[in-house]
Parts: sequence; C-alpha cells; structure tokens
Amino acid sequence: MCGIVGCVLKHKKAAPILLDCISKLEYRGYDSIGIATEDSKINIKKDKGKIIEVNTSLDLADMEGQSGIAHVRWATHGDPNKINSHPHTDENKTVAVVHNGIIENYLEIKEQLISEGHNFKSDTDTEVIPHLLEKFIKEGLDLEGAMKKTISIIQGAYAIAAICKNEPNKVIATRKDSPLIVGVGKDEYFVASDSPAILKYAKDIIYPERGEIVILEMNGVTIKDINGNIIEKEIETIDWTPEMAEKEGYDYFMLKEINEQDIAIRNTLTEKNNIKKIIDEVKCAINRIMFVACGTSYHASLTGKYLIESLAGIPTDVVLASEFKYSANTLNDKTLVIFISQSGETADTLKALDIANKTSKTLAIVNVAGSSATRRADYVIHTQAGPEIGVAATKTYVSQLTAIYLFAGLLSENDDLLTKLKKVPDYIKEMIKDPSNIITMSKKYKYADDFFYIGRGFSYPIALEGALKLKEITYVHGEGYAAGELKHGPLALIDEGIPVVVVLPPGENHKKTMSNLEEVKSRGADVISIGSMDDKPLIDKSDDIFLINSEIDDIIAPITYIVPLQLLSYYMAIERGCDPDKPKNLAKCVTVE
Repeated sequence: MCGIVGCVLKHKKAAPILLDCISKLEYRGYDSIGIATEDSKINIKKDKGKIIEVNTSLDLADMEGQSGIAHVRWATHGDPNKINSHPHTDENKTVAVVHNGIIENYLEIKEQLISEGHNFKSDTDTEVIPHLLEKFIKEGLDLEGAMKKTISIIQGAYAIAAICKNEPNKVIATRKDSPLIVGVGKDEYFVASDSPAILKYAKDIIYPERGEIVILEMNGVTIKDINGNIIEKEIETIDWTPEMAEKEGYDYFMLKEINEQDIAIRNTLTEKNNIKKIIDEVKCAINRIMFVACGTSYHASLTGKYLIESLAGIPTDVVLASEFKYSANTLNDKTLVIFISQSGETADTLKALDIANKTSKTLAIVNVAGSSATRRADYVIHTQAGPEIGVAATKTYVSQLTAIYLFAGLLSENDDLLTKLKKVPDYIKEMIKDPSNIITMSKKYKYADDFFYIGRGFSYPIALEGALKLKEITYVHGEGYAAGELKHGPLALIDEGIPVVVVLPPGENHKKTMSNLEEVKSRGADVISIGSMDDKPLIDKSDDIFLINSEIDDIIAPITYIVPLQLLSYYMAIERGCDPDKPKNLAKCVTVE
C-alpha cells in the first residue's frame, strides 16, 4: 500500500525530482513521507503528515546528490510518526532503504541482529533491511551483493530500493510480490511502485520479475538474476501521457475520472478482437467459470456471473480473492478462472492466481499493462481506462464491466447485447451533463447516518457498488442488499427518515422491486430511486429520483445506473468536507494480504 521511488540522474539534483515523483503516488494511501539522497553521505528528511505539510516544514527538495530514494508510508508496523517513517538507515548511516510490503520474519532477524550489537530505533519491520545490508557490507560485499544475501534471509512480500554512501550515484532495487517498475529516460533512470510517478520523466518501462536485482547507475540500467547473470529485458513504452495523471481543471481526480467514463468504455471496446481470440481458444475446453476479485472488482464479477449464466448457460462462481484458497480444491482443467484487478498487483488476487495456474486456464482483466497479473495469467484483457488516481474506482469499474460484457456477449454469440453496449458511452455522457439534481440530493442527505441500497438480479451488484462508494469516501454507513432479502433481516433497520436507494430499471424484476419499495416507504424511509424517465409509478412513489434514458433495460443497467450513485457519493463527500480522492485508511493498490 506504500509507494516508493528511486532515481539516478545525470544532470539534475535528485531531491526535487523525487519529491515530484512521490507526490504522484499519494493516491496509494499514506501517513508519512521521506526522501534520502546520496552525496558522499546519506541525507534524509522525513516526517509524519501529508506531503504538502512535511515539505512546508522541511523543504524536502533542498538536499544535495544526484541519486536517491523516496517513500510514502501507510503504517503496518509501528505508529505513524517520524521515527517509523521511511527511509530507514543502519546506525552509521551507511545505507538507506525504502520498502513496500511486509517482512514476515523480521522479529527473529531483529533479535539476532540485537544479539550481535545492532541498535534499532523504530518499531517497523523494514529497519532490519538496512541493518542486514550494513552487516554484509562490513563483511566485504558491495551493495548489490549485500542485497542478494539480504533477500535470501528475509521472508514475505517486498519491493526494496537502497542507496549506499560508499557507492556514489547508484540505486539497488528488488521485488517479491510487491509492485516495482523500472523507468528509462534520457540520462535519468528510475524505479517506482507505479507508472504515474515517473510518466513525466520516463515512458520506457521494464518490469522486473520476483528476485531480480535492478541496478541504476549514471550510465544506465542493469538487471540481474539472483546468480548475478545479466538479463536482457524487454522495454515497453507506456502510451499514457503525464496530463492523463493530472486534474486538468477539476477539483478532484474522482470527478475527472467519472467524467472520463464514456471515453474509457469506448477505448475498452477496442479489446473486442482480442477477447474473441481468447474465447475461440477456451470455449470448447471449459465447462465452468470462476471469477476471483476484491472490492469493486468483486462487484463487477457478480455482474459477470449473471451475464454468463443467463446468456451462455455456463455455471459461474464468484469468489473473494482473500477467500479463494477455500475453493481451490474444486478447480480442474475444465475451469476458466478470471481474475479482475485494476492494478494487477493486488496481493490476494496474485496469490490466488498462482494457485489457479497449477490446475486451470487463467484470464486476467487488468488496467495496468505489464503488471504482475498480466505476466502470470494465460490470457489478458486490458481495460483501457488510462491512469486512475482517485482511490474509489469509477472509470476502471465501468471498463471492467465493458470487458465482461464483451466477453459474455461474444461467448454467447449475443449480437443484441453487443449492439446495446456500443450505445453505453453516449448514455453515460448524457447522465453526467447536468449533476444539479444529484447535488441537491447530496445537500439533503449529507447528515444521514445510514443508507440502504436495494436491487434485484442485474441491479443487485449495482446496489452493492453504490453502497461501497458511499462508505469509501463519505464515511457514511451504507449497505447493499438483494431486494428480496429485506424480509430476512434488513427490514428491521428501516425507520423514519432512513434513505433507501432503489435501483429499478425497466425489466422483468420491476414489479417485485416496486413491492419492496412500497415496503420501505410504508415504514417511513426516504426513497431515492434510479430509474427510467418513462416510469411514472416509480416517479410518483419516490421522494427523490434520478431519471435515466428509457432505452436502458435491466441487462445493461449495471454499466450505466452506477454513474449517478458515483456522483451522489462524490457530492456527499464534498458536502461533508471529505477528500474523495484520499479516503482515510484506504489505498488504491492493496499490496499486502
């Protein structure tokens, strides 16, 4: 969940560039910031707080040296404070280290190092790394050799970058199960947790595999295997522009990204031929499909289950990635396991992918090209959403749904669904044109303590995702339910003035869901409906309503009806004084289990 950057620059000071780069990783979630540079000695500035606050007090860019490392930390071991902030050093400041991940055996290592005379300052697991590096350097190894020996001892998930005062203008980095990319620019070389950090400086990217050692120097990048052999790695050019990772006049990234959803869908529709090739290869070889995902991607997967089972008749399961191991024994070579992840680096999802690869065909639906999931799965569908900076997924969610709809439509040879899908970008563009109604609702309901969202069939995942968006960025308690489950418990919680969001597109479930609306209405709930502009009964029964093009039926609703719910959460967050881009306790990419 943390973010790291390292660089070696031929003609510039490192600190200002590192500050700029690490600022682009704020979306990963963090509670502290730190930078270290090398200039015949290790210079460090770090503290608890937001980048803008810490930079105001410490002037992070004012350090000498043309190589360095930087870190935004989300506390896992030890309180968020200055001492626990990265970078960490050994006692003599021989080396400095930044680390993303968790060292599972750090306590045993720490006890051993203390018995050897090492003194520790922080409560973090990371601090054992610089002490190990210093120990092995004292034994005669260079930084590269010390790093190899260190990673042979530590256990867990990690991306590590280190500098040493004895080896000028060099950064050594490595990874295992945490994201790390290498950026190659003109006379400047980078490592980073994610591409937005370095887009401004390097668009040629190398993706190191687990256990490989990355060496950044003034004359270029070298990548070696654990035995010291140089590896020739493919360089991929990212077609994202730096401007795509900027706000471009919007107050927040989330609103910008909601407004980019029509473009994201249009771009993802270009994956049609790739998806058809995948289906042609697997269709006759499978009799079951399993989706594996977390959070918002899990809700997209639920929609996939409804689509595939209703249109193609193939039994389809949806499993949370963190719970996957309990279902792994049911897999076989007739199962296609589909993994969905925005980043392609979600720790639980990658662990599940490695297990599934042993028995089944695997397919990854991912937004980040070159990410770990894309390199491990048998097949890949790239969602074409571009960089998403806001923590709450919006355009990546509808892009995932677009890929799923294409897959289901092509799998079932349903031309009608594919025709409907082409119209979705225009529907969404129409919805976001005038948010005044949603803004009015957000003012009305901003003080609510609880929200309930209900829907049936294809609308049930919409209810779940709408409730998740509310929880993520407004901190208001929201629960999504299948409308038919109201009598099985949730109805006891409905009382006077409780907002209930009813997702009600036209279709076969309309009458039954209208009955559920009546149930909550009769108990004093404030009914907020999302439905067709031709639906007079719904309009008459609702306290507030967002009206949607009547051409949109229940099967296409998941990819369209979610938009007003995204906007409702966004504007409620603004009304409540919350930052919708950086919700508390959450990160964009969850890289630890």
